[in-house]
Amino acid sequence: MNLGVALEWLAVTAPWAIRIGALIVVPFRRSPAATQSWLLLFFVAPWLGLVLYLAIGRPSHPRWRRQRVAQLWPIIDRAVSCIDRVARPAELPLVQASAASLVSGIGRMPLLQGNEVDFLTDYDATIDLLVEDIGHAEDHVHLLFYIFATDATGQKVIAALRQAALRGVRCRVLVDAIGSRTWAARIERELRPAGVEVHEMLPIRVLGRTTRFDLRNHRKIAVIDGRIGYTGSQNIIDSDQGWGWPNREVMVRVRGPVVGELQAVFVADWFLETEKELADGHLYPPADDAGSSLGQVLPSGPDLEHGGIDELFVALIHSARQRVLISTPYFVPSEPLLQALQVAILKGAEVHLLLSGRSDHPLVHLAQQSYYSELLSAGAVIHLFQPGFLHAKHMSIDEAVAVVGSSNVDMRSFALNSEISLVLYDREATLTLRQIERSRLEQSVPLRASDWERRNLARKCAENVARLFSPLL
Repeated sequence: MNLGVALEWLAVTAPWAIRIGALIVVPFRRSPAATQSWLLLFFVAPWLGLVLYLAIGRPSHPRWRRQRVAQLWPIIDRAVSCIDRVARPAELPLVQASAASLVSGIGRMPLLQGNEVDFLTDYDATIDLLVEDIGHAEDHVHLLFYIFATDATGQKVIAALRQAALRGVRCRVLVDAIGSRTWAARIERELRPAGVEVHEMLPIRVLGRTTRFDLRNHRKIAVIDGRIGYTGSQNIIDSDQGWGWPNREVMVRVRGPVVGELQAVFVADWFLETEKELADGHLYPPADDAGSSLGQVLPSGPDLEHGGIDELFVALIHSARQRVLISTPYFVPSEPLLQALQVAILKGAEVHLLLSGRSDHPLVHLAQQSYYSELLSAGAVIHLFQPGFLHAKHMSIDEAVAVVGSSNVDMRSFALNSEISLVLYDREATLTLRQIERSRLEQSVPLRASDWERRNLARKCAENVARLFSPLL
């Protein structure tokens, strides 16, 4: 057999060998929707499918990192044991108790009472309040953010951290290596000389230990002295991020025992990046009742045994009796979540989706829009937010449960990103969140089914193609 014949034979058989191999390998430990999307890609473009699958095909970290992850639960359990000593568990009605048990089962964080929760929606005022709290820190400041820029907003926080470190406060900062890739080196140069400890999360390296570029830490956490905590959707960056239209966010500032759970997540992530456990008892100071809110923290992501946030969303939607509202910039639901929304409507609950009228990810936006027709026909109300980019991520269920955090309603947040959510179980907190929702609904335009169906055929085809690959987005 000469070389030309051999190459021709290889060109014909290799793609089919790849396809057959994909049929054997891809279905293992993968959802049916993701399996179908991967197999479709392999059969349409086998070489492209092979390259992408080798790069991002399995939502798991390299072996060295999995060995660290194996040590994670004892660290979390030790942190939670400190929290248990300073807080009292709460009693809840059945529906809320079921959700709280699910959160505890996934993330091992107990339900805690005696918390004060402030919802923050003014972007710049949130940064100013964080800077003020850092300025009053006496023992430590812990920051973990997917994006930490060195623009005007970032410089405010950098200056506050430098000043805190110079007066003897222990400051530790974690930034995602991809989300903060433009600024990470400068942050280190500006903070380390002042004594601030800075590490990149999930670094990408050509040589040495590296991680999957698509598995990211998307969390937003700040803890000051173990007594004040922040979490939510907002990063440390100018509100318009250079796009010319401002982000609209929801953050929460908390005091009380639940701050210890935010601390525990930071401690776990710090260990994953440094192999050093922060075990100082003063990280979990005695927590007096600061308020009346009942809550707990849910960490989720590929580092944890159970994904988590998708299961919580589905369970909460199924529990709804009157009303569900979801706010998210990216809406590419899993099949169970989509079915849960449809079932909630059939049971008589109102379902409202508060989505951004504009997007910074065109392909994801096309996939998102492919769900509009069936949601509208089922009876959901879709509200498209107009002024700026709606980046807030939250959910309210009846007047019973509120969820605020970093997680979008898409497959990336469900399977690939490390996320954090604060789940609140009291009426006061839920009604406060609903006031924010009401304000933003007034700035939104409801999408009418008759108007939506008038889009052209090419647009519909593009949406359908994007949807086929939505489990991979």
